[in-house]
Amino acid sequence: MRYVCIHGHFYQPPRENPWLEVVELEDSAYPYHDWNERITAECYGPNAWSRILDARGRITRIVNNYAWISFDFGPTLLWWLEQAAPEVYQAILEADRQGRQRFGGHGPAIAHPYHHVILPLANERDRRTELLWGIRDFTYRFGRRPEGIWLPETAVDLATLEVVAELGITFTILAPHQAAAVRPPGFSGWQDVSGGRVETTRPYRVTLPSGRELVVFFYDGAIARDVAFGDLLQDGRRLAARLLAAASDTVDRLAHIATDGETYGHHHRFGDMALAAAIAALRAERDARVVTYGAYLAAHPATWEAQIVEETSWSCAHGIERWRSNCGCQTGAHPGWTQEWRAPLRAALDWLRDTIAPLYERHLGALLRDPWAARDDYIEVVLDRSPDNVRRFLERWQVRALQPEEQVRVLEALELQRHALRMYSSDAWFFDELSGLETVQALQSAARALQIAEELFQVPLEQEFVERLAQAPSNLPQYQNGRGVWERLVRPARVELANVAAHYALSALFEEYPERAAIGCYEVERLEGTAQRAGRAHLYVARVRVRSSLTGRQQAFVTAALHLGEHNLVGGVEPDGTPERYRQVLAAVNEPFARADLAETVRALDRAFGRAEYSLRSLFKDEQRKLVDTILTATLAEAEELYRHLYEDSQPLMRFLSELGVPIPRAFLTAAEVTVNADLRHTLAEPRPSIERLEQLFREAETWQLDLDHPGLAYAVQEAMETLATEWRANPQDVALMETLAGLARVAAHIREPINTWRVQNIAYELLLREFPGQRVRAETGDAVAQNWLTWFRALCDVLWIAVDGGESGISAA
Repeated sequence: MRYVCIHGHFYQPPRENPWLEVVELEDSAYPYHDWNERITAECYGPNAWSRILDARGRITRIVNNYAWISFDFGPTLLWWLEQAAPEVYQAILEADRQGRQRFGGHGPAIAHPYHHVILPLANERDRRTELLWGIRDFTYRFGRRPEGIWLPETAVDLATLEVVAELGITFTILAPHQAAAVRPPGFSGWQDVSGGRVETTRPYRVTLPSGRELVVFFYDGAIARDVAFGDLLQDGRRLAARLLAAASDTVDRLAHIATDGETYGHHHRFGDMALAAAIAALRAERDARVVTYGAYLAAHPATWEAQIVEETSWSCAHGIERWRSNCGCQTGAHPGWTQEWRAPLRAALDWLRDTIAPLYERHLGALLRDPWAARDDYIEVVLDRSPDNVRRFLERWQVRALQPEEQVRVLEALELQRHALRMYSSDAWFFDELSGLETVQALQSAARALQIAEELFQVPLEQEFVERLAQAPSNLPQYQNGRGVWERLVRPARVELANVAAHYALSALFEEYPERAAIGCYEVERLEGTAQRAGRAHLYVARVRVRSSLTGRQQAFVTAALHLGEHNLVGGVEPDGTPERYRQVLAAVNEPFARADLAETVRALDRAFGRAEYSLRSLFKDEQRKLVDTILTATLAEAEELYRHLYEDSQPLMRFLSELGVPIPRAFLTAAEVTVNADLRHTLAEPRPSIERLEQLFREAETWQLDLDHPGLAYAVQEAMETLATEWRANPQDVALMETLAGLARVAAHIREPINTWRVQNIAYELLLREFPGQRVRAETGDAVAQNWLTWFRALCDVLWIAVDGGESGISAA
């Protein structure tokens, strides 16, 4: 029997704003909101509902790939999926349940440290916390203890393996070049296998200095490289053949690979389908069996021993230097750029960690029995922040009954530690530039830790931290070094409770909030509030209480905001949140506003708050963009109308010039592009888009060779189809819905951008199983309604590339 295991390491860096705990808009992920959302649409979702195709490329079966492979998910990514893509999250958990049944109790999921930190570079305390948190997160989500664990970047040393083994983990996975020597059973001498010469088809026992043992699987590096960086995913059957060939001359050996999970769909489009096809081909082989690592190990215990090469990883040829020095490893996107910033960045973060550690210990030592053991246990609060669970946590660790303010300080100190761990996410060092998105995210976590530390311990830390960070050079002249990055990209992101109050008041000018509103991880309670209008101007004055849902820190504020029209907003916040102060501010600004004296109203705001310093720039990113879009709507509508008139008036002349072979003036083409793009967006946003109108607009675009917003239009088509498909699922007899869906699928051919239709295909396939058999029976008895339904259903499935007759084997992982 030949055994095969395919491991996928699924991970994204934590993208949440450290102050708000939400992922904000990332323009580089356009047309999606952010990169998590985009990669979920391209990879995480499609792997939960992957397609098996027939010879004509039609979908015959939909399978859950996760149920057939070995996989790990970064815990912070799973947390995001649980909130933002619950159907994908549940499919991942279900895959492990199915896998446990299929593989004799050895599910496909393995654990991952809580953050993606390079464990050999972490201190002993942080290494233990990261591993403990990862294991507890896994147990909470998957309902079982993990057998194995993935080490970030497969970065390894004996100290890390000691903690892994101590915590009850059975195995991990490493790259072949991380094996130093091996020894068969009964032999005393070691065979040198350095340089990746290890035999990868068997597991190995690594005996640790403590006497504990851990099993290591060294994956097949050549096949993994061809999957990740070659063309092996162009044909799943080729991948299956390569894996079978790797085990063809062995008895009961394991051919296995490990790659980034994002390989299957994000890095390689349709990679999920190649994976599904490979699994199907492997399952069709009589002498082959797809397994998980745990299942294989249960039947084939490790008898050979191995020694590892310490301080190595799978993605740095120099060991683990990529995360602490300018070792030469880079993405290759920016030749000539230096990574000399890596060492100073780590040194600055290490200084911050080591400076706040004794302050944390001293501060909490008077309140908790063991501050560091409490930090290890704090994952229970991270997973469940309900008041009852927080109360139970505090009761477990407090030395006495804590006062409310003491409880807040304890939770703030633990949040400080959470961010001090998060700031070490490995992506901060992986890429080419200090001001890159991932590095800035890590620095913002450091800024959050600094903020809490300075407020709790009353010790100035930021200046010295920034001095150390200034030793890190930037490749971009506008930043120069870490100080420039900090001052331009990190410090401005800092949020206080007052910022939340200001955001609330400014955004309340444009939307109605309930009495209690959630803004990120804050709760804003409106205690009193007054809104007034004078022409286009809008004034809002309120007394609010802002409370952190993570720590319980709260404060009342008086806040006011004034919209003068377009993008002109001004607001102020007063930390004296008493009813008396509210009445004073209200009276001060009401009088000039009632006279429509807006200049005096602004001066009154300045006098009331010392300085009304908040503006549109003060809004958090998503609300800011939404507000900008709202403000621009009227202006853009006016501009579109002007362009439309120009386009309509100039069309006869454009046709005449075209017939003469004379180039059409750029101004006419610009008017055409603006008009056609706008009309396409407006038509696609209608509840039932007119297919005839869309076809007409695309013909116009082709006639004049207009530059369309293809990514934006592809996303608009996707959203329109998903909305209609959801309606169809609830009302499958609606033939008009099918007709519109089929029409949208046809007009999508005009867009030079892939359109993600997997959700629509999933619904169509679900209805193929649920509705099609009964409709076919009724049609065969002469039911005209059923016959019409079948006609349109087949037409829709045809454009969605779903095989109808013979494709009814079921949505399953079987």
